[in-house]
Amino acid sequence: MIIGAGQDTAHRAPKKNTIYCENCLDTMSRMPDDFVDLVVTSPPYDDFRAYNGYAFDFDSIAIELYRIIKTGCCIVWIVGDKTEKGTESGTSFRQALRFMELGFSLNDTMIYEKTNPVPQPTSKRYAQAFEYMFVLCKGLVSTFNPINEETLDYYKLWKNKGKTNRNKNGINRDKACNWNKTKKISNIFKYSLSRWSNDCQSKHPATFPEQLANDHILSWSNLGDLVYDPFLGSGTTAKTALVNGRNFIGSEISEEYCRIAEERIHALRIPAQNTMDICHTAPNSAMLQGLKPHAGNTGTSA
Repeated sequence: MIIGAGQDTAHRAPKKNTIYCENCLDTMSRMPDDFVDLVVTSPPYDDFRAYNGYAFDFDSIAIELYRIIKTGCCIVWIVGDKTEKGTESGTSFRQALRFMELGFSLNDTMIYEKTNPVPQPTSKRYAQAFEYMFVLCKGLVSTFNPINEETLDYYKLWKNKGKTNRNKNGINRDKACNWNKTKKISNIFKYSLSRWSNDCQSKHPATFPEQLANDHILSWSNLGDLVYDPFLGSGTTAKTALVNGRNFIGSEISEEYCRIAEERIHALRIPAQNTMDICHTAPNSAMLQGLKPHAGNTGTSA
């Protein structure tokens, strides 16, 4: 459902699983305190791309985000810096520091690495291949579902070199050691900038991989939680939230992008009774369409 600016919204709290075609400050102004479980977003930073001519008031938005996010819950702020006249803007760092001044803790400075970045002509710089993903928390993190990967089986590697399975004291190494089979992945998430999954995505200038949103939503939220994206764009956060059994609210000031997001969400073919509130609804495997639950740092865009 799309609700336009000023359309039957006065003094009403935003509805779950709804796109609000308006300034995100208007949407958040109707949210009660401690309302949202997770924010995943990428703002239109530094006029780096043309977002139908729209810009945003960072400070006012940051203040409202602190108010509406629940204590113990996170904001994933995906941002980069424009390079102009031989220097990077530093906007990303200034925004992270401002969030901290407002009371957020900087839980993790993560990296979104693009494994096949678009070549850019640079004279005295290496190719730009990453963006920051600041994970900011109101208080201490209450939900963390870590993405794990298999560890190397050091025992097998060691045994294959012809070593005995007992140490000098005659103790069996298998019993003496606790071999961990998995470990948390690093905070560098790697994704391929493959072709868009449909024509809708291609109409937006800066969609991020669906797998990226998928990994953060699984990491920092639980089934039935409410995920908010103040810069919804083509709807990647909303779509991935629904796929993983979460609810969403999205704000997007461009009517064109709202229509793109709506089309992508409708393509999921979620049953009508679930479109307004999917609280406690488990992820539908038929909707995952190539997304890998806990894909780790080797995911690809959908």
